[in-house]
Amino acid sequence: MKPEPKVIKIDTRGQEYVRLLGGPPESVSMRSGAVSLQPGGKVGKHNTGCNEELLIVLAGDGSLLLGESQQLDMVAGNVLYCPPETEHDVMNTGTGILQYIYVTARTK
Repeated sequence: MKPEPKVIKIDTRGQEYVRLLGGPPESVSMRSGAVSLQPGGKVGKHNTGCNEELLIVLAGDGSLLLGESQQLDMVAGNVLYCPPETEHDVMNTGTGILQYIYVTARTK
């Protein structure tokens, strides 16, 4: 079945995570969600597996922690890329809510 064009409204209503796009049949391989992390909050270490991931920062300050030693700044207006097979975590390092959208797509 071919995915259909659509508009997806972002409405987090105080939730930490809201799924935006859930993969097939909504898309070919893309998945996405809106994340809102409280100060000091973390998503939790996970691996992209065979997916690449894009993070679009909407508000707040945070860090994309890659592996054991690399760190990228997350500030409103930044777009960050995380390659396949990469262990990572997101942490809110600011005093306000860190809000971002992630988009993943299969590479294999």
